[in-house]
Amino acid sequence: MFCNQCEQTAKGTGCEKIGVCGKSENVAALQDLLTHATQGLAIVAVAARKLGIVDNAVDRFICEATFACLTNVDFDPARFDTWIRKTVQLRDALRVEVEAAGGSVESDAAALGFVPAPDLTGLAAQGAALDYINSLDDNEDLRSLKQIALYGLRGLAAYTDHAAILGQSDDEVFAAINELLAVLTRTDLSIDDLVAGALKIGEINIRAMELLDAGNTSTYGHPVPTPVPLGAKVGKAILVSGHDLKDLALLLEQTRGTGINIYTHGEMLPCHGYPELKKYEHFHGHYGTAWQNQQKEFDAFPGAIVFTTNCIQKPRDSYRDKVFTTGLVGWPGLTHIGDDKDFGPVIERALALPGFTADEDKGEVLTGFGRTSVMGVADKVIEGVKAGAIKHFFLVGGCDGAKPGRNYYTDFVEQAPADTVILTLACGKFRFFDKKIGDIGGIPRLLDVGQCNDAYSAIKIASALAEAFDCGVNDLPLSLILSWYEQKACVILLSLFALGIQDIRLGPSLPAFITPNVLKVLVDTFAIKPIAETAREDLEAILA
Repeated sequence: MFCNQCEQTAKGTGCEKIGVCGKSENVAALQDLLTHATQGLAIVAVAARKLGIVDNAVDRFICEATFACLTNVDFDPARFDTWIRKTVQLRDALRVEVEAAGGSVESDAAALGFVPAPDLTGLAAQGAALDYINSLDDNEDLRSLKQIALYGLRGLAAYTDHAAILGQSDDEVFAAINELLAVLTRTDLSIDDLVAGALKIGEINIRAMELLDAGNTSTYGHPVPTPVPLGAKVGKAILVSGHDLKDLALLLEQTRGTGINIYTHGEMLPCHGYPELKKYEHFHGHYGTAWQNQQKEFDAFPGAIVFTTNCIQKPRDSYRDKVFTTGLVGWPGLTHIGDDKDFGPVIERALALPGFTADEDKGEVLTGFGRTSVMGVADKVIEGVKAGAIKHFFLVGGCDGAKPGRNYYTDFVEQAPADTVILTLACGKFRFFDKKIGDIGGIPRLLDVGQCNDAYSAIKIASALAEAFDCGVNDLPLSLILSWYEQKACVILLSLFALGIQDIRLGPSLPAFITPNVLKVLVDTFAIKPIAETAREDLEAILA
């Protein structure tokens, strides 16, 4: 195997025997094979669209299959067997429609002729033989750009799928995903072509995040500033981790009146700010952080645990018996809640477990500072800037991870001057989300904008401030300090590039799949730079 798609990749170059994430060699091969097969389906879908043949089921499936290969989503070999075979069935059936309509599929990509082996062992062998990453292009710089695009597409597919679950979709987004997956099979593309393709992915992702924002807010209301308890209440308990608001809402409804309290974990913290979720009296608070203590937290949690979408480390045997998954998440041996969303097995297990036997008071944190909340006090913010009370804004956000070096982000927030405001989003905030750093004129200095997809809210906030001050976003006293781990972070970075935002600091290390020449292109075009060895160095440089 060879996989270098996440920040924690072995030795900073690539995992070759087993993924740092826990992904086995066979699963890596199956993910590569599914990506290969999905590109074949995408090529046919592009040809079909030219004839006016649009199959929404195919579009959704392409998103799901692409999303399933994102870090820490689906590591169950049996599920990949099903994915791969369905991909080929859809490809062949759609090709028959294209030819029946008088069209043709004009491509010589190997993915179009791929025939799956008869069993799982054979599929894994096919995937290994692909040597997928190295097969993308002989030229290492072109291969690097194709990886950037591919990983960006996985993040884009994730947000598109999240939005579609809430009834929000756009045919142009589906069409772009199909087209860009198909384009990556070509070997006649230049560096300029691939840079343009990567920026197109970022541009389309802004629309996908807008759709997801619309799905969340139209269903659950706009987030409002909300204090969230970090402790626990006596009683049975279920912990929900991941990203999916709809699954949380269904679980809250199904546990109403059962005596079970629902707690969030990781990226689910912002859910407490949504009016239609916070109305449930048994939606108690937030338990634990994100990556750095995840395994210990799950061992200690005295109730059932539900993983929605991704953000799951390889489950320890010590708590496997109380873990359930939903959506695309899959690990061998874990109980999966199907499309019927019957959380009965979760509820039954939670009732059988001891739950919390004593109240725990661990303080509280604030969440719910989405764009409507922040812009609701825009006049105070603008007044604070003009009066000199607010000197600078920092967006410190992104992914969390277990590899050393992420204490930089905690140091940055703690050392940021008292006349600065910090916006944060995604699971990277759990390095500092409970720090008490005060306020400026009643405005908290630390504002939790939400999940990773709520980068859309942050973009809208920055755009509104730029309009208020009659300048461009790059002219604002605003600096972006980002951490990354996997492909959702990659596509958000591409979205920022598509908006022309410059001087982004990225860490804790740069992606292994970016070659020196490609990095030079990014530096020359967008002035992106790695974070310094210490937060103090970057703060001094930014505020000089």
